[in-house]
Amino acid sequence: MTALRPRILVIDDEPQIHRFLGPALDAAGYEAERADNATDGLRAIANRPPDAVVLDLGLPDMDGKAALQKARAFYEGPILILSARDREIEKIEALDLGADDYVEKPFSIGELLARLRVALRHKVVKAGGEPRVKAGDVEIDLVLRLVSLRGEAVRLSPKEYDLLVRLAEGGGRVLTHRQLLTAVWGPAHEHDVQYLRVFVGQLRQKLEKDPSTPVIITTEPGVGYRFHAD
Repeated sequence: MTALRPRILVIDDEPQIHRFLGPALDAAGYEAERADNATDGLRAIANRPPDAVVLDLGLPDMDGKAALQKARAFYEGPILILSARDREIEKIEALDLGADDYVEKPFSIGELLARLRVALRHKVVKAGGEPRVKAGDVEIDLVLRLVSLRGEAVRLSPKEYDLLVRLAEGGGRVLTHRQLLTAVWGPAHEHDVQYLRVFVGQLRQKLEKDPSTPVIITTEPGVGYRFHAD
């Protein structure tokens, strides 16, 4: 029996995007579905939830962020946004509203597929409640609240640990400054970006082989941070 392929719903009003993505997703082992506007896309998600959604922010019938909010009211699967390169604020707002990741237009299919794999893997890990996270020589035991580097315990402050866990739970997704600050320090600190940078720097000093060129906790300029698990 042939295994079912993951279904990816692409919501975009540009025909060339569908002509480009459809065959590429098919070749990568996915089943591509198409919606040309937000209304059709939301109806498709509600009628037959896909494994993941690729959502353009510039739709003809509804603002992409509004469509994202409506989708998040009943859909918990991964949502990747497509965004023009000069709309950084929109990307951040979409991530804060519940998008899993973003890809800037114009984009390479390799980048989109990589982001898609991360989002789908995070969905599986989240559902299974993975108790340990590994990233190179770093291991986080979420049950015992222990962090080790090459088998040796790493001493972290409570806030450093909370920040590290929140990053690790992102499963490779970009997390915005606001998401991290709100989750770890509360809504009153959602704009204290410099405070967050200090704590990320402290984690890099303790966990990265070369803190000046981090590979575990990387920066998304102007947006936030990613944690790269194995």
